[in-house]
Amino acid sequence: MQAYIYCADIYCEDCGRAIKRAIQQEGNAPADPADEYSFNSDEYLKGPYPEGGGEADCPQHCGDGPDCENAIEFDDGTKIGAWLENALTAEGVTCVREAIAEDPDNEVCQLWAEWYSAELEWTPA
Repeated sequence: MQAYIYCADIYCEDCGRAIKRAIQQEGNAPADPADEYSFNSDEYLKGPYPEGGGEADCPQHCGDGPDCENAIEFDDGTKIGAWLENALTAEGVTCVREAIAEDPDNEVCQLWAEWYSAELEWTPA
């Protein structure tokens, strides 16, 4: 999934496009949004970037959280932002393994176990 970076957070494609539209409607978009060197990500979104913005030390979810246009809803009604499908660093694999070991019944941990099953099977030499 492609992702946008804005105000020190990462957003899914749909939420990123919605934020862009809002900024444009306010008249605050940069003169040339394609020239990402001409503005700061605190002013306007950068991206989209493939694979959730790239490898990270933990699973990345949309910064809009429960208000994400593609939120994941659990049986109890709790919502989290869409998974951005990022790859994990070695530290990220450790983070997910530890989270699952600490709370294996947690629905988020169960999703991470499913999504990162191949990475979790890999053991460094």
